[in-house]
Amino acid sequence: MHEQVIIGSERSEVGLPAGMEALLRGGSALDAVEAAMRVCEDNPADHYVGTAGLPNARGVVELDASVMLGSGRQFGAVAALQGYPHPISVARAVLEKLPQHSLLVGEGAALFARENGFETADLLTDESREQWRKQVADSREAVEGENTEATDGDRRYRESALELIRRLAPHDGPWGTINIIALDARGEMCVGVSTSGYPYKYPGRVGDSALPGAGNWCDLRAGGAACTGRGELSMRGGTARTIVDLIGAGSDPAQACLAALADAATLPDEYRSELRALALTPDGRHGGAAGQEGSVYALMTPSSTEPEFRPREVLRPRGSA
Repeated sequence: MHEQVIIGSERSEVGLPAGMEALLRGGSALDAVEAAMRVCEDNPADHYVGTAGLPNARGVVELDASVMLGSGRQFGAVAALQGYPHPISVARAVLEKLPQHSLLVGEGAALFARENGFETADLLTDESREQWRKQVADSREAVEGENTEATDGDRRYRESALELIRRLAPHDGPWGTINIIALDARGEMCVGVSTSGYPYKYPGRVGDSALPGAGNWCDLRAGGAACTGRGELSMRGGTARTIVDLIGAGSDPAQACLAALADAATLPDEYRSELRALALTPDGRHGGAAGQEGSVYALMTPSSTEPEFRPREVLRPRGSA
């Protein structure tokens, strides 16, 4: 028997108790990830996943999500999904009911969700619409959505987004992915990722959250990892898989996350903004890394009465002490 553990990125703490409850009832790591993430997707105060997620440049909410199991590296994902508030559950259904495929997008993902009886919802709330309007105005906050200071890349991205929004003429109507990783009593591990993606993104843009090896990777021989932040960087860096490979080569989770972020930081990107990472091993060790001070991740074990927070390692700029 393994001790159950569930960890998550910033803002996952609203859902982790539901995930740990599922584990304590004897549920699987996949059960726990889905239960925890659905609570996050239903949180109206969170404008970066599920209902109330920030829309694309046309003012339409498009959601990405994935789940991956460590024992056989089974993967299920959906991307650019409109009108369904629980993409994590649709991603699970892809994994379990459509094993000949791993990723469905757009109209095909919605068709599959409809065929499997998933509930629909209007994902653009009044609050998220207003938040979207504020974000497209001049701001000193990061686009990334963790209440951090904007970088030059954030400012360039916002300027390019404003140009795109004007061109696409959106109708009236902060982003930040959530990662959750669970280890169950049988030793199975699952990594789950859910997001509404970059706000005011080009319609149909798919980020790293739906892509194995980029925003999500799970291999029971070494561990599981997931990313939040600028998904284009983790796609180009293969960041989640890099982390797991580094753990397999002997690095501890936090240092593996830090090394993978350092590698991604070498990639040229005029829209650069922060990338964060999180990892868990089959023996229950965990850690994370980020580009700014004060970054944390959440954790629960069977003895936890509420989510606990742990600091992430911080990636220092080149040449700093």
